[in-house]
Amino acid sequence: MARAARPDNSDPHVPVLLRPLLDAVAPVSGTWLDGTFGAGGYTRGLFDAGATRVIAVDRDPLAFELAAEWAAPYGDRLVMQPGVFSRMDEYASDLDGIVLDLGVSSMQIDLAERGFSFMRDGPLDMRMSQSGPSAADLVNTAPEADLADILFHYGEERASRRIARAIVRARTEAPITTTLALAGIVERCLPRSKPGQSHAATRSFQALRIAVNTEYEELYQGLMAAERALKPGGWLAVVSFHSIEDRMVKRFLQSRAGLGGRANRYAPEIETEPPQFALKPRKAIGPDETELAANPRSRSARLRVAQRTDAPAGRVDAKAIGTPQLKENRK
Repeated sequence: MARAARPDNSDPHVPVLLRPLLDAVAPVSGTWLDGTFGAGGYTRGLFDAGATRVIAVDRDPLAFELAAEWAAPYGDRLVMQPGVFSRMDEYASDLDGIVLDLGVSSMQIDLAERGFSFMRDGPLDMRMSQSGPSAADLVNTAPEADLADILFHYGEERASRRIARAIVRARTEAPITTTLALAGIVERCLPRSKPGQSHAATRSFQALRIAVNTEYEELYQGLMAAERALKPGGWLAVVSFHSIEDRMVKRFLQSRAGLGGRANRYAPEIETEPPQFALKPRKAIGPDETELAANPRSRSARLRVAQRTDAPAGRVDAKAIGTPQLKENRK
C-alpha cells in the first residue's frame, strides 16, 4: 500500500474532555494504556499529569508514523503497540489506568484518501487498519437486506431500506467507489437537510464505518479486556460520541458496578455478585462552555469513568449491554 499523505499539523488535534478526564482520575501515576492512540493527545496529557509510562495502542499505522515526530523525548516511557484495544490484556496487565476515545479520529477524517468523510471526495475506504475489506467492497457486494440491516442497527437510519435499495440500484450501473458518489446516493433518498442539521449522509457513513471496522464488537470485547487488564484501584475512562456507544459503556459499567437492574423503578437495586467497578462519578460527564468554545467536536461527547475493585474479572452478555446485533449474528 502506498504511504498515506500526512494531515496538516498546523491545527493540532485537541483531545475531547481531557481536562475533566484528568480531574476525575487525579492524581495520575504509574502505567496507563491509551487504547485509541491516534494523534497522541491523551497520551501526552497523561504524561503531563504524572503518568510514568504509557502503552499506546492503535490499529492505524499512520498513528505511529506521526508519533515519530514528537515521541523521542519520552524514550522507553512510551511504548507503541500496534493492535486493537480488544486485546489490550494481551499487551499489558496490572495497569493503573486505561483511556479509550471511541470512533474515528480527526487525523483520519482530515485525509480525503482514507475515505471517512462525505465532505470531500476520496476513495470509499474507511479502514482504520488500512487493510482488509473496504467500505467500497461492502457497498458493492453486500445483499440489499444486509445493507439495510447495517444502516438501521449501526447508524440508526430510519430510511435504511430506501437507501439500501438505491445503493443496489446504483451499483448495477457502475461500481460505487468514491465518498461523494455514495453521499449523493444517500442525499437523494432523504429530505434536504435544514440549516444546523447533520448532513443527510452522516448516519449512513457512520454505519458503514462501524461495520468495516467491527467497532461495536471491538468495544464489547475491549470493555471486558479492560476489566482483566486493570489492577485494583485502576481507572477506566471512556469517551464516546453517539448514543449506541454510550449506552454500551453505561450498561457495562452499571452491570459491573453491581447495579443489576430492577423489576420496576420502585424495586431496590439487586447486587448479584461482588462489583468489579465503582462508578466515579455515577453519571456521564459532558463538555462545559469552555470546552465547547475551544473544541466544537466535543458537542456530542460523553465521558464515563469507573475505578476497578479487587473482584475477579468476568464476562458480560453482549445483548445485555445493548450491543447492536445484525440479523446474521442473532440467535
